[in-house]
Amino acid sequence: MNFNDADLIIKHSHKISQLAKLTKQNNNIDPEMYEKYDVKRGLRDSNGKGVLCGLTEISEVTSWEMQNGKPVPVQGNLCYRGYNVKDLVKNTVEENRFGFEETAYLLLFGQLPSKSELSDFSEIISEFRLLPRNFVRDVIMKQPSKDMMNMLARCVLNLYSYDPDPDNTSITNVLRQSLALIAQLPMIAAYSYRAYRYYNTDDGSLIIHKPVSEYSTAQNILHVLRKDSAFTDLEAKVLDVALTLHADHGGGNASTFTTHLATSTGTDTYSAIAASLGSLKGPRHGGANIKVMQMLKNIKENVKKPTRENIYDYVEKIIDKKAFDKTGLVYGIGHTVYTVSDPRAEVLKIYAGKLAEAKGLSDEFELYNNVAAAASEIICNKKNLLKPLNPNVDFYSGFVYSMLNLPAALYTPLFAIARITGWSAHRMEELACGGKIIRPAYACVQDRRPYVPMNKR
Repeated sequence: MNFNDADLIIKHSHKISQLAKLTKQNNNIDPEMYEKYDVKRGLRDSNGKGVLCGLTEISEVTSWEMQNGKPVPVQGNLCYRGYNVKDLVKNTVEENRFGFEETAYLLLFGQLPSKSELSDFSEIISEFRLLPRNFVRDVIMKQPSKDMMNMLARCVLNLYSYDPDPDNTSITNVLRQSLALIAQLPMIAAYSYRAYRYYNTDDGSLIIHKPVSEYSTAQNILHVLRKDSAFTDLEAKVLDVALTLHADHGGGNASTFTTHLATSTGTDTYSAIAASLGSLKGPRHGGANIKVMQMLKNIKENVKKPTRENIYDYVEKIIDKKAFDKTGLVYGIGHTVYTVSDPRAEVLKIYAGKLAEAKGLSDEFELYNNVAAAASEIICNKKNLLKPLNPNVDFYSGFVYSMLNLPAALYTPLFAIARITGWSAHRMEELACGGKIIRPAYACVQDRRPYVPMNKR
């Protein structure tokens, strides 16, 4: 008798449940053991600071400085190849141009491009945007997924089959592959979403716009996602800023560390990037902005008159685990690395405000700011913190994407579209400078046991 997947799940559900209980029973390490063996859980020390396990020249996240021999919290800074990200955004905006391509060049090659170098680089990216022949039909259309990160990973792995030299890990070949992925990931994300909409919603339109060669990455994203391809210059510029701010974040964040780890094994580019996509998909890493949007929706539903006092009272209920998802978390507030402020949030907040004003959503923007202020005050009071907690970049990125009418299903893929530039740079750095497979140690704390024959169990 043949069973389909659903039938198999039903048939074996009880046995699997029993085996799951056994799994939980035999995977229960006493928390005190971690202290006994001085394990740096999460590769962090007791103060939450990351364990130093590598060197990089690509980007730097700073939130402390030494004063009189002691670490002191300071305003956060993010630098790409030594350049402050705030300066990168400020100058491209002042020069009325798009900055993501320049950022990608900087991360990949270690220096700011001249006008002609940037033009040549942008031309390469533009020409690489077209996906392989029949890829949309054979890979994206035939088996669309409801999860766009799953689709990105699957499509990236499929690109291996279209590459004439997929396993060559020379810097020249990996750079070629990286440039193609940087160019193609926005197209894959947009087409995957359109395919899913076509097959799974009442929207009967199947729209596959080809990229426009003269457009920047941000412009092409809006072009391919919108039915009429229409967008304002402000919309494209704000999306460009968001992509620039998400392009890299040091070598130790989960997905970038995954890139280093996978690369150190000697695997191909497509496998390494698919692994990084899997890390980014996790809600503890790439999906926080969606939780922020869900939280704000819940606040709006329950605070009919959004005065500061009413917002404060409801945010306190969230923190006290009496409202929203009852975890006690105010999503988008604070950061595991930044102790005082997230520089990306400071920049994105400015452009979120400009976009909100242009779209008549200033009241909504004020709500976000009041929620952030209330959360900071309440958490600091309850935990006796001396420094205020400020929003991180996720607090405003979801709001920006929603104002751009981008679907929530693409919020994390947009993160990936930006971050693949950093992943690519780190992959090449690992290939050039690494030399050893990354292999941290785990202490086995299971007692030795004699084997028991089957008839005596």
